[in-house]
Formats: sequence, C-alpha cells, structure tokens
Amino acid sequence: QVQLVESGGGLVQAGGSLRLSCAASKFSFSINYMGWYRQAAGKQRELVAHITQSGTTNYADSVKDRFTISRDNAKNTVYLQMNSLKPEDTAAYYCAAAINGPRLLTRPDYWGQGTQVTVSS
Repeated sequence: QVQLVESGGGLVQAGGSLRLSCAASKFSFSINYMGWYRQAAGKQRELVAHITQSGTTNYADSVKDRFTISRDNAKNTVYLQMNSLKPEDTAAYYCAAAINGPRLLTRPDYWGQGTQVTVSS
C-alpha cells in the first residue's frame, strides 16, 4: 500500500504563488502516473495536471501556462508550482496516483488527504 502525503497549501493573494508537494511513502510501479485534482465548494473534482514517471505532463486549460507539475522520482515526490493565482483557483487540492493514465483520470489507486488553497482577491 502506498500513502500520499501533501503539504504546501495556504492563503495567498491573487497574483501570488504557492508550491504543493506530495510525497509517496515508497516506490511502486502503481504510481507511474501522478497528478493533482482540485475540488472547489459545490463543484466536481477536476484533474488539473498530471505527469508520467518519464516526465510527460498534461494540464487542464484553466491552469495551463500558470501551473507547472514536476516530479522527483528519487524522492517519490510530485510538485505543483502554482503562479499567477486567481480567486477561482481556491479549492481543496488532492494528490492522486495510478498505474496508468486512464485509471488516473477515472479511478486513481491512491489519494492524498488534501490541502486547502485559498486565493483572496
């Protein structure tokens, strides 16, 4: 079993930056794909960015050119650098991992506990 532990959320003004981190408890091929979901109050959870073990990335249109996902395989850690934050980025952010892309998109194998990001206007 793999555990995902997130850190780095908080309160920031619009235009500011935050970096989220997600550390996996151990290496496993079941975390080949890692990503960040977010869920705003009253809205569905959405996948905002994901990355493969080899470093291929993909972003939701709403965060493209503002957010950057990266991973350090030696540390089993994935990061989400969030720049030019907007009030509409306010949400609980969840790290997720899966063995492949379709599974990450539909039913991740592992979830973190979530970290709150609040962007004030």
